[in-house]
Amino acid sequence: MSIISLSIPKSLLEKVDHYIKEQGFANRSEIIRQALRAYMSESRSLSELRGKTAAIIAIVYRREAKRDQITDVQHKFGSVVLTFLHTHIEEGSCIEIIVARGDAKVIKALIEALKVNEQISEVKVTILN
Repeated sequence: MSIISLSIPKSLLEKVDHYIKEQGFANRSEIIRQALRAYMSESRSLSELRGKTAAIIAIVYRREAKRDQITDVQHKFGSVVLTFLHTHIEEGSCIEIIVARGDAKVIKALIEALKVNEQISEVKVTILN
């Protein structure tokens, strides 16, 4: 096996350690391997999308995030964003549920733009086909 180095914020590491204990992972390496497998599986499904499609995209970010950056992404992809719901889910965190419909290439570009946005801590996608 190859060994890599990884830098993550302390708050995320604390969550990782909590999940290791809660879900019975052997160590940090195993939980990170599992997370990478899940990410690659989701990405593969997105890469196979063609034609018209619909998706529900959930994003999580800290309340103090630069909200204008997130709004700019939604406006840039206004041709596929039908609507969104914003709410506060826990102390200091917000969630937005985005409903998108249209060309799969444009929806994939929207999802990628959200994933690379440093203001967003989580992106979950459900394809509705």
